[in-house]
Amino acid sequence: AVAAAMRLGAFLSALRPALPLLLGLSLGCSLSLLRASWSHSAAEERCLAPGPPAPPARGAPPEAAEGRPGPGHEDFRPRIVPYYRDPNKPYKKVLRTRYIQTELGFHERLFVGVLTSKATLNTLAVAVNKTVAHHFPRLLYFTGLRSAKVPHGMVLVAHGDERPIWLMYETMNYIHQHFGSDYDWFYIMQDDTYAQAEQVKALVTHLSINQDVYLGRAEEFIGGDEQAHYCHGGFGYLLSRSLLLKLHPHLDSCRNEILSVRPDEWLGRCIIDFLGITCVSQLQGQHYHTYELAKNTEPEKEEEEEFQAALAVHPVSDMTLMYRLHKQFSRIQLDRVYQEIQDLQMQIRNLTALTPAGEAGVTWPVGINAPFLPKSRFEVISWDYFTEQHLFSCPDGSPKCELSGASKADVNEIIESAIEQLNRRYQPLLRFSKRQLLNGYRRFDPTRGMEYTLDLLLEAATQKGHSHVLAKRVSLVRPLSKVEIIPMPYVTEATRVQLVLPLTVQDLDFVANFLDMFAMNTLDTHDNALLTLLFIYHPYDAQRVGQVDVFAGVKAMVGELEKRYAEVKIPWISVKTEVPSQVKLMDIVSKKHPVDTLFFLASVWTEINMEFLNRCRMNTISNWQVFFPVHFQEFNPALVYRGEQTASSNTDFLRDGHFDRHSFAEACFYNSDYMTARTKLAADILDRDEVLESMEVFDVFLHYSGLHLFRAVEPGLVQKYTLRSCNPRLSEELYHRCVLSNLEGLASRSHLAMALFEQEQANST
Repeated sequence: AVAAAMRLGAFLSALRPALPLLLGLSLGCSLSLLRASWSHSAAEERCLAPGPPAPPARGAPPEAAEGRPGPGHEDFRPRIVPYYRDPNKPYKKVLRTRYIQTELGFHERLFVGVLTSKATLNTLAVAVNKTVAHHFPRLLYFTGLRSAKVPHGMVLVAHGDERPIWLMYETMNYIHQHFGSDYDWFYIMQDDTYAQAEQVKALVTHLSINQDVYLGRAEEFIGGDEQAHYCHGGFGYLLSRSLLLKLHPHLDSCRNEILSVRPDEWLGRCIIDFLGITCVSQLQGQHYHTYELAKNTEPEKEEEEEFQAALAVHPVSDMTLMYRLHKQFSRIQLDRVYQEIQDLQMQIRNLTALTPAGEAGVTWPVGINAPFLPKSRFEVISWDYFTEQHLFSCPDGSPKCELSGASKADVNEIIESAIEQLNRRYQPLLRFSKRQLLNGYRRFDPTRGMEYTLDLLLEAATQKGHSHVLAKRVSLVRPLSKVEIIPMPYVTEATRVQLVLPLTVQDLDFVANFLDMFAMNTLDTHDNALLTLLFIYHPYDAQRVGQVDVFAGVKAMVGELEKRYAEVKIPWISVKTEVPSQVKLMDIVSKKHPVDTLFFLASVWTEINMEFLNRCRMNTISNWQVFFPVHFQEFNPALVYRGEQTASSNTDFLRDGHFDRHSFAEACFYNSDYMTARTKLAADILDRDEVLESMEVFDVFLHYSGLHLFRAVEPGLVQKYTLRSCNPRLSEELYHRCVLSNLEGLASRSHLAMALFEQEQANST
């Protein structure tokens, strides 16, 4: 009995911590069972209760009263579409779309069409293109007959007939056929219309795309129904995609049945007769404001509220008036933006005063992110010192260089802005003029933009003519503007890469390693890459090629590779020259390959790998961009390690070295782009082939193509140290660049300093 009591006590003591949990579970289960029984009985009473059902809430639709969406919410009902495949039809492989927005059915927002004519194509249409084309994502010009010369930068569609009704009919057909499934909104305007592009873009963002919209300046038909209106073509009008799709089947009937002199009236009558939709000037709380210009109007003197709020102005009689209107509306828009900024800054000050930090929490400038606060000394952003003539933080690492180019323009603009802000603050009491920039500091803060601190020597003049020279320190910030996504053409990693390897006699010691890396990283992995060798013979060696071929060993290595990989062929091209100009060599290779070939111009020290080849494919875009990678050059191991164990060659991180920005030997580009740039170069130099000896492929693309030149560091291209031979027959610039590459590739400054120190120590002993 004592033992049983002890066991029971031990069991209760072990169970005591869990008693609250057990009691809570039992109590919860009991309450849930009681609630379930009560709700069940209440439901039975409601089901058995006689009489009609209770009426729905006042103003609610019947479906909504029963817990289902109303008739206007069909689009928001979730549906599960079961997969079904007809067994009688053969199975077809599903092809995915190139872009995800195509698969999801996304549309671009706004398409703009401008109606012009042969007489005004080179005048008013050009003015429209210069004022609004850079604001709209897609802008096309429609005309009946085109002139002999189309203005540059304009996409023109000519229908072949100047009749106004025919032009409108063909334009609507063309828009539906080519852009009806790609855009949500279609804005049609004339070339004698000035439209505020940003206001039109803002308008369509506030309208629902599910409605049939015919929006513009509503006008009554002559002798027609007062309830029906058409949109005046001179002030532009907006059509929704749904309306365009419904209108297209009736365009032929409208052309045959509706007689009108004005194309805008004809279109309005067509929409009213077949769709029952009339033009409106206000929709969904949005107003389409317009302004009709009188003769001899001075846009600079127009201060009416109706003019300042206008989305479209008509008629514009000449190009000069179009540019004056654009200048005036740009000034109005700029004033609105400045006023909005001031209002927001005032609100920020008022709200910050209510925070725990109080007024001390207000950052400068108000509304811009606070400066970056480093958490350690390694995160401190350094300031660059400059004067009006020199910069003391140079790109090439030198302590002092001349201030020029974009940096000089940046400094001049900042100084002018500082003087302007001082005069705006202290006028009319004081008038400041610059004497000299004493000190200048700038740094780039990635959280807010470029920061400047200027010590200015100023001359301050009073209203009475007294002047005084004083020094004043000012701080300025050039904030980061709105980030834009640059559209890029579609590229894939499946493109075949054609490697081109020029070889001279001095490169023979490094060919074996190059071929081994090529075989291991491309042939073994079955990468879509081919290799072409370019043997550069000196004239003396070319004469003796029958007796002694300096490239016989390389050709034997190529033969071994072709035996090992039966499906691989490595062709070679032999060239005889004293000056191996990169452009001349590329001319020979370019003629032997198709125009759509993607070239990778390599050097014998390059270690080929799949990672870089994929970046070469992705960063090179035909008719858009070429890629010039900056390879990583290892330092001289004798200076870096000084007898110590060198870094392992199979490490994943970059070894001791630097990115060689003096070398342009590696390049990725398409043959078609090179041929286009080379044609322009040939027309410029005529028959002066000696000019090609002073140029590289990079110079050809830089000066004779309108492509993007993407120059970036490439950690996937690692080259071992070697002292390269610089050909003195090349131009002075290319020879100097080669020498600098060799010198900077020796070692870092710390390694060189340590080597000099050890040498001095050895000499002193």
